[in-house]
Amino acid sequence: MFKKHKALTVLFVLLCLNFNIQISSFAKEAIKPETRYPDYAYEFLGEDKYENFNRKIFNFNGGLNKYFLRPVHIVWASVMPKYGMDRLESTYKNIEYPKRLMSCLVQKDLKASGRETVRFLTNTTIGIGGLYDPAKKIFKIEPHQETMEQALAKCKVKQGPYLVVPGLASSTPRSLAGRLLECPLDAAMYLGSPVTALAKAGLLVNRTSYMQPLSQMIESTYADPYDIAKKLYGIESYIKNSNLDRKEVLDTNIKLYDMAALDTSENDEAVTGAAANAGNVVNIKNPEEIDNANIDGNMVLDKLAIVDVPGGARMKVGDIILTDTNPNNLSLYADMILHDYKPQCPVVDSMRTALFDLPGINDSIWTELSVWNRCFSKKIKTSSVSIDPNRENYKFRYILQKDKTAPVAIIYPSIGEGITSHHSVVLAKLFYDEGYSVVIQGSHFHWEFVKSMPQGFVPGIPANDADYLKIVTSKILSSLQTKYNCQFSEKLVIGTSFGALSTLFLADKESKNNTMNINKYISINPPIELVHALKEVDKNNDGWDKDPANLKHRVAITAAKIIQIYQLKDSPNAKIETLPFSEEEAKLITGFIMRQKLSDLIFTIENTSKSCKCGLYKDIHNISYRDYVEKYLIKDEYTEFEDLNFDTSLHSIAEYLKNNDNYKIYHTLDDYFVNRQQLKQLKEYSGNKIVILNNGGHLGFLYREEFIAELKKDISRNAQKIAAETP
Repeated sequence: MFKKHKALTVLFVLLCLNFNIQISSFAKEAIKPETRYPDYAYEFLGEDKYENFNRKIFNFNGGLNKYFLRPVHIVWASVMPKYGMDRLESTYKNIEYPKRLMSCLVQKDLKASGRETVRFLTNTTIGIGGLYDPAKKIFKIEPHQETMEQALAKCKVKQGPYLVVPGLASSTPRSLAGRLLECPLDAAMYLGSPVTALAKAGLLVNRTSYMQPLSQMIESTYADPYDIAKKLYGIESYIKNSNLDRKEVLDTNIKLYDMAALDTSENDEAVTGAAANAGNVVNIKNPEEIDNANIDGNMVLDKLAIVDVPGGARMKVGDIILTDTNPNNLSLYADMILHDYKPQCPVVDSMRTALFDLPGINDSIWTELSVWNRCFSKKIKTSSVSIDPNRENYKFRYILQKDKTAPVAIIYPSIGEGITSHHSVVLAKLFYDEGYSVVIQGSHFHWEFVKSMPQGFVPGIPANDADYLKIVTSKILSSLQTKYNCQFSEKLVIGTSFGALSTLFLADKESKNNTMNINKYISINPPIELVHALKEVDKNNDGWDKDPANLKHRVAITAAKIIQIYQLKDSPNAKIETLPFSEEEAKLITGFIMRQKLSDLIFTIENTSKSCKCGLYKDIHNISYRDYVEKYLIKDEYTEFEDLNFDTSLHSIAEYLKNNDNYKIYHTLDDYFVNRQQLKQLKEYSGNKIVILNNGGHLGFLYREEFIAELKKDISRNAQKIAAETP
């Protein structure tokens, strides 16, 4: 036994010496690429020196996981209910106490060492060997997920280049060294009986099964799983090695950054004014507060407590007042008030879309992997249709009512969302509960859509995109009606954001040449002028370099906050009213998401070889949304970006909006992708077919009961029947 540990120690020392030499040469050779937008994989992991090798091993690991490990995990998850798996995972974490203790001691963190010891003793005794966690639930002692890599990081050992190792996925030399150091701290190493080996194997299978949902999400959501896995690993590793996964450390860092931001903006009066009036929406509680308040230079708040608005309606000052000094302009007002919304700023408010959820979607005593899991999301089936025989089939998801002639709702999601989008599943549940069958399509701006369309298709011109959507949706509905030998009684299309814009363009085309017999269209937060919306996207993306020297740490803090929010969201009886993000952090998050969607799309359009992608990603990190339009969409009929303004806007289908009543639009006064004048024009076109909410930013109101109740009224079959019978 001693010789075995000695050999491991020697191997570890040699490994450290080897990778330290590599780091020295790496530091001399690596030159940070000059890009317009940050490459987060480079920011957190440096140059990918072994990309060709890493990609090959990554693909090998993916195949190993898909064809060997995942079937094992499915069997295990179908034998062991979620409760049992959670208890075993808790036990596994408890017996890892020596590893966590040693990591804390090496970091000279005696407070954390003591806390881990108390947790171990409490959970081992009261928690029945670690099956339960009374230390957290009863005594409120939070766990620390400490590793020996964190100890090495504390000792200033450099991480080294990114490596993908067979069976271990993402790592670095420091990570591998940390894993090696943990081997002697594993109590199971000193017990060699078959029973112990079997128990350890069971615990290992149980633990690794928790990674399958993330693995499946990466495979199905991103065009280049290697790239996103590398980014996520780099950010997660930085969070852990900076101890930002500890609440007290994260809170301290948040306070430091808040103080720094406060110092920076103390002398900038414009910042305060811009934040207060973001989105041209002001919430007033007292009439005294509204004296000559100015918004956008030509918009003032009335000095009355009660204001008359068009249509004879009256609105309290405490709700919202927006009137225009220009008598030729239509005044804007909210049709729906979200009471106690507590707005922050439009970008942060828009992120509340993540709170959109419904009970029962994932409720099951079995995990997501189990064949016995029959929650709503698992009942949704996946199928495909062929659009072009030379291209991949297009996948879609669907769930049908027992009565196959029930009306069907077709969902067009936000820009870049795939068929597994959580929002689409929530909308599907809402419609299904109201008696609809549901078809979920992916965004036509998503890489999977592009891979299934004829060669040369590039999304972005709504009228052209609607033609392809019409073909795809028609084929999907036809295939389902043929498969189940039925005819859907009614058809409804609902879209959000970019999908909402496509929904209205499809409605315009169907009004001229009705081939699909769609009865109703619902459009939620459509960009009114796409060119303007893309400019706003680029503005958000361009804000990342406000403090480039601290970019890594800012991103890590923001990511750690996101993890906290999701943990709180998943906890029982959690009620989230505001989000803990500054406007800058919200822009970092939305910028990362929007950049990733554009990256996936360009990756698919360019269709480069499967080996080294360094050159392609260097180009991608220099392309804005405007650049995308100018490179891929401007053709013979257009000469520059602004030439697309009318054709890609709702102004181009104004006649449809004025003369038809088979649609409904939901919008907000503070959607940062539209301006007030655009919203006024849309109100002129749509009249009472548009509902304007006072708050919510861009889709940040979907979770509110007021909106859900109103949407249910729109789609209620009973309500439609009554309306049809009313003379």
